[in-house]
Amino acid sequence: MSARQSEFLVFNSPWSAIPGIVRLRASDGLCADDASRLLLSGELHKPYILETASERCLHFTHSAVQSRMRLKDPQALVGEYTRKMMSFLLFNPEPRHLVMVGLGGGSIPKFCYRHFPAMQITAIEIDADVIAMRNEFCIPADDERFRIVHADGAKYISRLPLPADVVLVDAFDPEGIAPALAKGDFYDRAAASLNPEGLLVMNLSGRRDRFVPHIERIREAFEGNAVLVEVPSDDNMLLFAFKGPVPLAMGTEFEARAEKLKARLSLDFPRYLRRISQGEILS
Repeated sequence: MSARQSEFLVFNSPWSAIPGIVRLRASDGLCADDASRLLLSGELHKPYILETASERCLHFTHSAVQSRMRLKDPQALVGEYTRKMMSFLLFNPEPRHLVMVGLGGGSIPKFCYRHFPAMQITAIEIDADVIAMRNEFCIPADDERFRIVHADGAKYISRLPLPADVVLVDAFDPEGIAPALAKGDFYDRAAASLNPEGLLVMNLSGRRDRFVPHIERIREAFEGNAVLVEVPSDDNMLLFAFKGPVPLAMGTEFEARAEKLKARLSLDFPRYLRRISQGEILS
């Protein structure tokens, strides 16, 4: 038995309408038949991978896909919200240090690792089972500019060895945004970790009744310098919070930058710019 086979339970999808292969981290006393039964009943409380003919997806529950990867193009940003989160480049096209709270399938960190060779990238993930799947999602190995930290992001953010230019928050449990981030001073610490021109971008998804405390905490931590943007195609919202004033005049300079970024990364930055300029300012 190979190391990979012993690390994961591997079995056929239990859903007849979604043929494929399921992989999850092996644990004591859990066999493939039991895991399959728990998946069908909704009682499996572990992240798992569902691989179809074209994609490899990370799930926390059957109804919620945490991350998606195309098998033929592992570096692509598949989810619309991940592409829109890259809009931080409109405000800082060459960030030196990016911090990601919540690893998931690592879509954004590995995209940035590929396209920004001078960028330092720190990804903070609390769930060891998620980190154990990094190779399944072609996430780079740790090196001098990329590292994954197994820690509680709410506690670790103030211990960063370098100030951050960008903090991206994409941290979830099976029901939506991780509530712990709104219960303490995480957003105050995140704001303090940023350089003077830095910004935080947060993905709001899942149960909408969880959004409000996060929005209020961010409004307070960033003194109202925040913009809320809908992502209708993914039923998400993105929140952009700025260490300084919100750049209200997103005119010619930003339009030119958006066109350059589109040519460089093949993402629709002009459309992202329009959506952000139409967003709700939380002053």
